[in-house]
Amino acid sequence: MLFIKIVIFIHLICATVWAGGHLILSIGFLPPAIKKQDFTIIESFESRYERIGIPSLLLLLITGIILSFHYCPQFLEFALNDHYTRHIFIKFILLILTIILAVHARFFLIPKRNINTLSWHILLVTLIALLFVFTGFSARSGGLI
Repeated sequence: MLFIKIVIFIHLICATVWAGGHLILSIGFLPPAIKKQDFTIIESFESRYERIGIPSLLLLLITGIILSFHYCPQFLEFALNDHYTRHIFIKFILLILTIILAVHARFFLIPKRNINTLSWHILLVTLIALLFVFTGFSARSGGLI
């Protein structure tokens, strides 16, 4: 049981880093970058944030898989009437959306250095990060979804 508590703690810390980092980017760095049309503002933040953001996302994935098997060993059956399975499925969809947006940004938007188009991606990833947090809260609090 101590192992799962440690996994939950790591998961929460990583979720804080991931969602919090994107909130800081969206609220603190994106508006001035758009106003000045200065891509380097985003680039500067990303170069520092990625050192903890990407490892946090990877740890979120690993701890999420561990927690999925702990709380819902049959989640691969996709029985969406089950409370935890439904939440895990939603988080899986959010993860796929995050990966699609990240790949699209990395290979198609960042090379063009178009701050206006990239800003929509940043806002979407931030929204998805918040939906991850909300879905996790819903799973642990008895269900808002």
